[in-house]
Amino acid sequence: MIPKVKAFFRHPGRLIPLLFMGVILAGTLLLMLPVAHLGDRRTSFADALFTSTSAVSVTGLAVLDTPVHWSWFGQFVIMLLFQIGGLGIMTSAVLMALLVTHKLGLRTKLATRMEISQALNLGDFKAILVRTIAFTFAVEAVVALALAIRFSSLDFGLGKAVWYGVFHSVSTFNNAGFALFSDSMMSYATDPWICVPIALGSILGSLGMPVIFEMTRRHWGRRQWSVHTKLTLVGSVVLILGGWAAYLAFEWSNPATFGQWPWYDRILPAFFQSSVVRASGFNSIDIGAMREDSQLASIILMFIGGGAASTAGGIKVTTFFLLLLVIWAEVRGETDVTVFRRRIDPPVIREALAVALVYVACNAFGVFLMQRFEPGIEITAIMFEVTSAFATVGQSTGITYDLSEPSVWLLTIAMYTGRVGPVLFAASLALRTRKRLYRYPSARPLVG
Repeated sequence: MIPKVKAFFRHPGRLIPLLFMGVILAGTLLLMLPVAHLGDRRTSFADALFTSTSAVSVTGLAVLDTPVHWSWFGQFVIMLLFQIGGLGIMTSAVLMALLVTHKLGLRTKLATRMEISQALNLGDFKAILVRTIAFTFAVEAVVALALAIRFSSLDFGLGKAVWYGVFHSVSTFNNAGFALFSDSMMSYATDPWICVPIALGSILGSLGMPVIFEMTRRHWGRRQWSVHTKLTLVGSVVLILGGWAAYLAFEWSNPATFGQWPWYDRILPAFFQSSVVRASGFNSIDIGAMREDSQLASIILMFIGGGAASTAGGIKVTTFFLLLLVIWAEVRGETDVTVFRRRIDPPVIREALAVALVYVACNAFGVFLMQRFEPGIEITAIMFEVTSAFATVGQSTGITYDLSEPSVWLLTIAMYTGRVGPVLFAASLALRTRKRLYRYPSARPLVG
C-alpha cells in the first residue's frame, strides 16, 4: 500500500497541484494569525483562503484592502506567497516540459527536443532552477531599486520607500498584481518613473523562462531562435501595440479615465494598461469607469494571456496565434499550417484547440454560476471578474469587495484552477499521445 502511495505522489502531474495546495493552506493559516492584520480586525477563513490563493496563483484579486487590512507581517506573508507561487509556476512548467519530452516516442521526442533544447538543457533541471531563480531575483532587484529611488523622492522615507519598492517589484515580475496602495497605481498613472519599470517588469515576467533563456544565450542570433520564442515575441508585441491603440481609441474622450488628462499624458496610461492586462493586473485607471468596449477588449486580452511557462495566465500567446494560423491556412486552402518556414504538426494544433475550448467552457460555466449568485451585477462585470480569475490577472471592475460568499468560493476555485490547470492539462494531452495499429474509414460531416 505504501509503495503505491509513494508512486502516486511521485508523479509531477499529481505532486504539483498538491504542493500548490499545501502552500495555499499554510498561507491561509498564517494570514489568520492576529499579528497578520491591523488593529482589532479579524480575518475569516474564507477571506484568508481567497487572499492566499490569489497570492500563490499570482492573480491579485482581493476581498480585503491590502494596505488597510493587513499589517506589515501580513503583507510580508502575501509577498512571500506570490514569490513562491511565481517561482513554483515557472519551474513546474519547465519540469512538465521535460517530462513530456522524456515520455514521447523517439521520433517526436527528437523533434520536440530540437525545439525546446535551444533554450533549455533538458538533462540538468538543477541548472534550470538556478538560472530561473537568479534571473528572477536580478530583475526584481533592478525594478525594486528603480521604484525605491522614485518613492524616496516622493517623501516616503527610506525604510518605507525600500519596502514599497521590494514589494511592488516582486509583485510585478511574478505578475501578482498586489499593491500597497488602495487604488493600485491610479495615483501614479502619469508618472513614468513608476509605471514604466512596472510595465517592463510585467512584460518580462509574461514571456516565460524558455524565451528569456534563449534570448540571453551567447552566440545565438535571432534567426536561429525556436518557433516558440519567435511566436511568443511577435505575438506579445502585436498584442501590446494592439491593446495600446484600442485603449487610446476607446478611452480618449472618457472623462472618467483618459479624458481627465492633457493629450500627452494619455499615452502612458494606455501603454501601462495594455502591458499589464494580460499579466500582472495592476491598474492606473478606474477599470469600472472604462467604457464597455475597453472592458471587452480587456477580457479578450486576459483570455489570451502571456507566454507559456511564464507567470501569466490565459490560454497563452502561442496557443492563440497557432489557432489564428490554422484559420489562415484554412482560408487559403493550404493543407499545412506553417509559420517562420516551419510546419506545425497536427497533434500540436489539436492540443491548442483542446486547451482553448476547455478554457472557454470553464469561463462560460463560471460566468453562468456567478450570474446566478449575483443577479444584481451586470453581465460584463461578471465576465470581467471570472476571466480575470481564470486568467490569474487580478484586475477588477470593483465588484470583488461586494461579492457574496458563494462567489468568493467560486473565484477561489477559478484562480487555483487557472493557475495549475493549463500546465497540467497541456502536459497530459502530450503524455497521452499514442498511435493505434488501425484506423477507421474517414468521414466528412458538414461543418458550418
